[in-house]
Amino acid sequence: MKILSVVGARPQFIKLAVLSHEIRKHFNEFIAHTGQHYDYEMSKIFFKNLEIPEPDINLGVGSAEREEQIKKMVSGLEKIFLEEKPDLVVVFGDTNSTLAGAKAASKLKIKIAHVESGMRSFDKTMPEELNRIETDKISDILFCSTQTAIENLKNEKIKGSIHLVGDIMIDTLKLSLEAAEKNSNILQDLDLKPKEFMIATVHRAGNTDDEANLRNIVESFVESGEKIIFPVHPRTAKVLKSYGLDKKFKNTNVAVVRPLSYTDILVLEKNAKKILTDSGGMQKEAYFFKVPCITLRDETEWTETVDDGWNILAGADKSKILEAIKNFDPDGQQNEGYGSGNSGRNMVNVIKKLFSG
Repeated sequence: MKILSVVGARPQFIKLAVLSHEIRKHFNEFIAHTGQHYDYEMSKIFFKNLEIPEPDINLGVGSAEREEQIKKMVSGLEKIFLEEKPDLVVVFGDTNSTLAGAKAASKLKIKIAHVESGMRSFDKTMPEELNRIETDKISDILFCSTQTAIENLKNEKIKGSIHLVGDIMIDTLKLSLEAAEKNSNILQDLDLKPKEFMIATVHRAGNTDDEANLRNIVESFVESGEKIIFPVHPRTAKVLKSYGLDKKFKNTNVAVVRPLSYTDILVLEKNAKKILTDSGGMQKEAYFFKVPCITLRDETEWTETVDDGWNILAGADKSKILEAIKNFDPDGQQNEGYGSGNSGRNMVNVIKKLFSG
């Protein structure tokens, strides 16, 4: 049996790290990289650091408007699928690569498994939300991280085979942490002491493509007076410069750094005083490390982190961000709704069972 995994962006490389390891114990795997993130720091470095097998092919699509990018990906993936003839296509998360992989497989009547199915922000202005919904509608196997995700799919009357498997990010995090702490020198390189700094990331279109939102976020970082490490996504760097906001960081408390490896990010997250982000993955990582998370969005798919009191939704509201930076200090219990770190194994067991019958 052949499984073809489609990836294209940082979070997918991280999820692939664990699942690919489990898949290759039982099946043949072919990895197709769409090239959605084509910058070395955002792509190849993750394969290197996470010891993921190199992609068998890279479409090198690069950046483009959503519809155009998806169209290019579907065209390229169809050719690959016809040549490789996979029994199952696996897609991850909520990017344009996710939907493109599912669309190409659906068109060729190849079965589709969606990792992180059923997550919803209920904000259809977000491209990620549209990608999730459309992918779930055409997927045959829906792997859910949480019970909330299962309820979302049931409410939408999604007809595929639905399975609660736990969160694959927890698998990867647990496997990577020991190596990260052993090999990363990021604290020394940036001259940081544990719990004396914050880490921030901004990449969602709702923030980067809205000048007022991005300005509010930038100004809140600077006005907080806190030492903030800000690894800047290439696209965010370009937008900051176009708005003239990059100059606001000069000689301030905010240290703008290049995109960092997953291992460096983990070490920074674990040792941070607080995390400011619009990334879903970082919200869960903050929760795992019990580091207060200030989410720079008005909603989240990871509602459990908010319900347990470890995540606060500040959006791009400067006063809310500043208030949270100063006073948000959770210390309550966590319900651990993301599984025990066996998600990859659980998924492969489902695949074995479904395809052996």
